[in-house]
Amino acid sequence: MSTFNFNPPPPPQPPPPRPPVAAQPQLPPTPPAKSRTLLWVVIGGGAFFLFVLAVFTLVYLAVKSDQGSTRAAGGLFSDKIGVVELEGVIFDAKPFIEQFKRYEDDSSIKAIVIEINSPGGGSEASQELYQYVKRYRDKKKKPVVSAIRSVGASGAYYVAAGTNKIFASKSSIVGSIGVIAQWVNYGDLLKWAKLKDVTMKAGELKDAGNPARDLTPAEQAYFQELLDNMHTQFIADVASGRGAKKEDIRSIATGRVWTGEQAKELKLIDEIGDFQEAVEATAKMVDIKGEPTLVRPTREKRTLADILFGDISDLLPDKAKMLQEHVGFYYLWRK
Repeated sequence: MSTFNFNPPPPPQPPPPRPPVAAQPQLPPTPPAKSRTLLWVVIGGGAFFLFVLAVFTLVYLAVKSDQGSTRAAGGLFSDKIGVVELEGVIFDAKPFIEQFKRYEDDSSIKAIVIEINSPGGGSEASQELYQYVKRYRDKKKKPVVSAIRSVGASGAYYVAAGTNKIFASKSSIVGSIGVIAQWVNYGDLLKWAKLKDVTMKAGELKDAGNPARDLTPAEQAYFQELLDNMHTQFIADVASGRGAKKEDIRSIATGRVWTGEQAKELKLIDEIGDFQEAVEATAKMVDIKGEPTLVRPTREKRTLADILFGDISDLLPDKAKMLQEHVGFYYLWRK
């Protein structure tokens, strides 16, 4: 009898344990489109606010630094000569006077040189500058000298006549002692366009100079009387400032200009010399030894574009071309 040897199969092995799976981070829910738009609006608005704040800060600092500041060339502690610029057409006396006043109480400023390059301008503004300069000169606080560059005519020469001494280069344009009033008569244009000018007035001469019609003989006489009176004032002030006789000034007060060389012969100026020579002579007047230190007012920034991008005055309208929009009486030389 055979023996059956029975071996039971081994028990099943459990599967190996799986490695633990790393927990996935929970992502924030995607914001709706409206929330994202609001977020960008807030960011953009904040950036724009910071930009505007930076611009206004820059403007404030630039304007603040301009007020009362001066630019000095030369030694820091030496005696100085203040330079005041009279440039272009004269419309307003205030900027010039403000330059001048910055030097009045500065004991280190021993004299003032007016650097002139101007054809003149408004009658009232020119006369106001002359009177201011002459009063300052007569108080004998500090010598005031004029240095005419290219042009020192009409109202600009009026101002120069109030100084202690006038320098001009040989080829400078000097003189033009006269008065002018100009405007455009567009009456024919109105007729061509079939338009009518309607004016109501009380007083015969109230609309004298109406550009829609010709002047009447009475209006011409009226304006000529005003011009003659202003001319007489101009002549008297030049004679007073230059220490000359009215008759001598009147004989050359025809509105004509001369070169600096001719003006010297007519005693309209004192010396032939450029700006540097005028400065050196002024330094000797106040006993400044060696090279004098010049102090100039810092140019005022007039526009935001000036502050951000530099001086853009060349791009602005020429004041001389704007005279037709400012009808009046002028101590002005025109070519």
